Amino acid sequence: MATEKKFIMDGVRNVCVEKFLANELKRAGYGGMDITRTPLGTQVTIFAEKPGIVIGKGGKQVRQLTQDLATTYGVESPQVEVQQIQNPNFNAQIMAERLANALERGWYFRKAGQSTIRRVMDSGALGCEVVISGKLTGARARTQKFTEGYVKHSGEPSETIVETGYAIAVKKLGTIGVQVKIVPPGAKLPDTFEVVEPQQKKAPEAPKPEEVSEVPFEDEFDEEPDEDIFEEEFLEER
Repeated sequence: MATEKKFIMDGVRNVCVEKFLANELKRAGYGGMDITRTPLGTQVTIFAEKPGIVIGKGGKQVRQLTQDLATTYGVESPQVEVQQIQNPNFNAQIMAERLANALERGWYFRKAGQSTIRRVMDSGALGCEVVISGKLTGARARTQKFTEGYVKHSGEPSETIVETGYAIAVKKLGTIGVQVKIVPPGAKLPDTFEVVEPQQKKAPEAPKPEEVSEVPFEDEFDEEPDEDIFEEEFLEER
């Protein structure tokens, strides 16, 4: 098999597995998955808001998922691992599912979109974008976008930093598509910079003059004169 064909088949398989897990684990708050090849097989990491539902009673649900991945989708020796999402407000897939559920329950699309934006930004995210497309208010389809903060749309940062989630809301008028993009807190963007104030250089200090011990003027006459010297000088003069 050619290398290019193998890469394409792996990509198609990952998309099919993503859709399968999203449908099966909808009640568990499915937040995405990650597939990694290891020497022992294929490591499948599932991120969920409620990992207990994914595992099931006695691990029954996990064993069924492992069997389906191996038989239906051809994953070699799958090893399923479940991880809990610490803060669901930063997971784009979970927020998209919540927004779609709100639309299905009858929420007005503007209120639902602004509520999602507010919840994400209040949690500390750097940016969030919500796009709702479909028959929102009438027979004609339209697209509404809500944006707040800083969101990258092109280049490598849009793929590595920005998290994207998709969901579908089925209503009587038709299907409404939901897309949520989140820039989590702490993300290092390539165009951010810090201005550092220059440090002021101190002027070199002048050398200190050497200290000279000075004798007080009064100390020169503190000693008493020698009387013998005065007597000798008086005798010589005579």
